[in-house]
Amino acid sequence: MPSSLIAEGVSLSIRSRWLLREVSFSVEPGEVIALVGPNGAGKSTMLRALAGDLTLTNGRVVLDGRNIDQYPPRDLALKRAVLPQQTVLQFAFSVREVVEMGRGPRHIIDNDGVVDASLRRTDSYDIADRIYPSLSGGEQARVTLSRVLAQQTPILLLDEPTASLDLHHQQMVMEVARELAMAGASVVVILHDLNLAATYADRIGIMREGRLVTIGTPWETCTEALLTEVFECEIAVAQHPIRDCPLVIPMAKSADIRMDVERIAGAAGRNGAR
Repeated sequence: MPSSLIAEGVSLSIRSRWLLREVSFSVEPGEVIALVGPNGAGKSTMLRALAGDLTLTNGRVVLDGRNIDQYPPRDLALKRAVLPQQTVLQFAFSVREVVEMGRGPRHIIDNDGVVDASLRRTDSYDIADRIYPSLSGGEQARVTLSRVLAQQTPILLLDEPTASLDLHHQQMVMEVARELAMAGASVVVILHDLNLAATYADRIGIMREGRLVTIGTPWETCTEALLTEVFECEIAVAQHPIRDCPLVIPMAKSADIRMDVERIAGAAGRNGAR
């Protein structure tokens, strides 16, 4: 069943330092929201707040009309699944056992079918019998995503799910996010790749210094002036040559490289306009 998630004036202060300041937005069923911003902007903290893992200083997170801190742990685990930046497991669990952990809150049969489907969706089925700590960082990331998928929740909160993946699997992760949204799920994903965000997200939320600077469609948020200001480096934005979305291009400081980048950006814009 689709679920709604709303942040209302979410603020968090630790030792007199504000990690989040008055962040408000809603996550609707059927959409992918990408949170982007420089390091230390508060993206991961915001995701943890949405997950109900933090005690807020001010504001609240509302899940299906109820304050998220009022949910018992098992009920919350049936509502939302969280993919952290890193999952550290030192014990010799197999890949399959790690994914089966996602079935824990449900206590139902047919776990094997769900686990198998989740492993296949992340290209992890062939490594199902391997020991999790022996995997590469990218393999571990895919297995952890399989665990999240096996949880079968209407809300998914993904913290940098593409960070350690190759290009093929980066695309795979974002395609999975889009497919889940098309099936009615609500997806919030933290990304550093602005082009992945522009390509796959319905809305992009840009964060800086604990604040939500803006949230809107890729075309509304990916402007040269705003991105240049937030990321403190000059950024060009062109029409993607194939997709109806922005193409974000960081500009180099070297004059020769800048000329090449400007030429590529101009060509992309011309091709997109055809």
